[in-house]
Amino acid sequence: MDGHDSEDSKQSTADMTAFVQNLLQQMQSRFQTMSDSIITKIDDMGGRINELEQSINDLRAEMGVEGTPPAASKSGDEPKTPPSST
Repeated sequence: MDGHDSEDSKQSTADMTAFVQNLLQQMQSRFQTMSDSIITKIDDMGGRINELEQSINDLRAEMGVEGTPPAASKSGDEPKTPPSST
């Protein structure tokens, strides 16, 4: 009977190994699917951001701004403080 128990134990181990391998394969497949989906969404967002940047640049060009900083940040336009009379 010990030989029979040993074979049952080997079969149980083989079944468990097959189960774990199958489970790992399923997890890997699902992970790959999710990874592909995330990468696709990131690529789509990158494209949308590029389109948004282009639209903003087009609007700025229409307004005549063309990448120049706002007037208040130009060094020549800063208010000058009068010399103090103390």
